[in-house]
Amino acid sequence: MKVDLNQVEEACRELYIRALKMLPPDIKQGFRRLDSSETNATGKAILGTMIRNIAVAEDTNNLLCQDTGIPIYNVTIGSNVIVDGYALKQAIVKGCARATKEHPLRSSVVHPTTRKNEHTSCGRHVPVINIDFVPAADILAIEMIPKGSGSENNSWLKMAIPADGIDAIKTFVVDCVLEAGGKSCPPVIVGVGVGGTADLCVHLSKVAATRPLGSVCADPEGAKLEAELSAVVNQLGVGAQGLGGDSTAFAVHVETAATHITMNPVAVNMQCHSARRARATFTPQGVGYGY
Repeated sequence: MKVDLNQVEEACRELYIRALKMLPPDIKQGFRRLDSSETNATGKAILGTMIRNIAVAEDTNNLLCQDTGIPIYNVTIGSNVIVDGYALKQAIVKGCARATKEHPLRSSVVHPTTRKNEHTSCGRHVPVINIDFVPAADILAIEMIPKGSGSENNSWLKMAIPADGIDAIKTFVVDCVLEAGGKSCPPVIVGVGVGGTADLCVHLSKVAATRPLGSVCADPEGAKLEAELSAVVNQLGVGAQGLGGDSTAFAVHVETAATHITMNPVAVNMQCHSARRARATFTPQGVGYGY
């Protein structure tokens, strides 16, 4: 399958706008689940306001949140896909910039030292583009995630001591959730990376934080850890927007990687309650959109 790069550019433009305006069904279901079990009156009221905000944004074709985030595009390429890799990345950048200029969206991307804003949501190494490969032959998939700063600012890495074992991981995650408090606009998805190198561990925490609710870590030990931590974090009392209650997190997601015998890295990355994402899938039959 040969990829039409003009279609890629147009899709990446459309994905950014879709992600900012339409919350995925699994997150809406997560809200309903938390709302049905919330016992704190303040927490119940805040969840109700959040749910109403989602409905108003979608009914009026407005943004779910004013923070358009750091744009992230996750690309998976099938084994029978023919595409110029460099040109593919350029098409993604062009689509991202067009979305910001043509819609228009607030550009949240600036140079790290001068703070100059090009008003394109693009800059050096931004949008972030991650590319992976899948065995499905005739598929190119692009997932767009606008990662807001409120959640991204709450990111941590700890090079734990292997001898401290699983308890060090659990304690670190709980401490991070408590330190974040209301700053990540909870209820959140708590992404946890375990293993690998320092940079891989942080990347895995981002992958975990942006996974759909209801998905499970492919590593059985990681799945066990995320179930245990998911049960714990909503007992901390942080609650919606950090004002108390049972709804601190939709879930804790864990991703793992093999690591060195003398290392035990663990990273935490938060995803706020506006857990936005959109997906385009290219096949020989055309382009389909979803989450």
